[in-house]
Amino acid sequence: MSANVDLNDRPDYDKVIQDIADYVLDYRIKSEIALSTARYCLMDTLGCGLLALRFPECTKLLGPQVDGTVVPNGSRVPGTRFCLDPVKAAWDIGAMIRWLDFNDTWLAAEWGHPSDNLGGILAVTDHLSQQRLTRGDAPLTMGQVLEAMIMAHEIQGIFALENSFNRVGLDHVFLVKLASTAVCAKLMGATREQVRSAISHAFVDGQALRTYRHAPNAGSRKSWAAGDASSRGVRLADIAIRGEMGIPAALTAAQWGFYDVLFSHTNKDLATKPEDQRRFSFPQGFGTYVMENILFKISFPAEFHGQTACEAAVTLHPQVRGRLQEIDKIIITTQESAIRIISKVGLLANAADRDHCIQYMTAVALAFGNLVAEHYEDDFHQAHPIIDELRAKMEVVEDERYTREYLEPDKRSIANAVQVVFKDGSSTPQVAVEYPIGHRRRRMEGLPLLEEKFKSNLATRFPPQRCAQIFALCKDQAALVDTPVNHFMDLFVI
Repeated sequence: MSANVDLNDRPDYDKVIQDIADYVLDYRIKSEIALSTARYCLMDTLGCGLLALRFPECTKLLGPQVDGTVVPNGSRVPGTRFCLDPVKAAWDIGAMIRWLDFNDTWLAAEWGHPSDNLGGILAVTDHLSQQRLTRGDAPLTMGQVLEAMIMAHEIQGIFALENSFNRVGLDHVFLVKLASTAVCAKLMGATREQVRSAISHAFVDGQALRTYRHAPNAGSRKSWAAGDASSRGVRLADIAIRGEMGIPAALTAAQWGFYDVLFSHTNKDLATKPEDQRRFSFPQGFGTYVMENILFKISFPAEFHGQTACEAAVTLHPQVRGRLQEIDKIIITTQESAIRIISKVGLLANAADRDHCIQYMTAVALAFGNLVAEHYEDDFHQAHPIIDELRAKMEVVEDERYTREYLEPDKRSIANAVQVVFKDGSSTPQVAVEYPIGHRRRRMEGLPLLEEKFKSNLATRFPPQRCAQIFALCKDQAALVDTPVNHFMDLFVI
């Protein structure tokens, strides 16, 4: 046979594709910790979305793509009157969830926010539940939503443990698209072949670049990119269920597959590695690990690598608030990942730029003793030049132990330390915080605060009686699990 002729023997699906499909179709969730944590995750994620509706830059993007569109049995967008097709509803819900950078986080070789997948999950289950009722069938339940959340978290998080997409320039929202595709296909009743097909299309779909997360191009696309990814997952699942053929070697096809195109040649260091090191690495199988260990953002709407820096800065605030003009330098000791992703100097162009700057968030926390979403807005920044004055005095240094323990499975710390040195030579103590309040190691301390955060966010959108009704349901695991999805979504309609 000529060397210039391709061998056209169609292979089996790549093992990674088969493993994801087998997980979502066959795995049975028994972990009470995972189910309980998923309930708290549902509360927190929806609350973050409701809070985002206070910001016009978010709400301007929501609603039907064509004004006046009516969708029978459409998916509701919480906190609004929108009833949309599931694809656009997933986009809207996902954008709301992510807008303020306040929902849960997973940190490893790759970073991300697994609750972003709730956009697709809620949109699909609300639509399907209403459809089922019109046929006289039982709707889906919130128990099925919680199980889908656990699986989406697991897919995104296990991929992130040892596979760094950021090092080849790809954005972590690829993992949102992948997880949403798999779990939404299952929820929509896909066969094993259809789930595999949908997953294969997620791999060959073309992936977002991280350009919009980094200086000098950081901007608000990072606030809707995950909604876009979850929405695309719903669309790919729908295409597969309609009978679209899959791409079995989506990952391993020589020259044209994901590995060769996107996971090696875009990075010279990776390109020189042996072929087996340019493949995904999985230290463990899929189960319930990620949901059980998820990181909640409880105190601050800020990129997670800087959460403990904010905690340390708030601790130092009483010692420095009357001496801001006397400060000579501020030393932030951190992990390598924080330096790579959120350490910035120079002009910060917009709110999305500021909430990904460890110097900015630390300066605000030092000067004002708190950090809320409004502190990133142009008006606040322009009214308080002290923020940039403090930024100019900051030194960001790596602690190798922080970097090492950030990746250790039994620790997964996200440590930062802050110390302020004054012009007279005196200094504050170095305040170090190794585990943020949303970490599993501080779960019992954090959950009551998470509940208060949820109640506060509900109150931004609903009257007290509705807030109390929603909160009471979400507090009751047994009642929530049995609640039809359409009834749950009714509570969130304005």
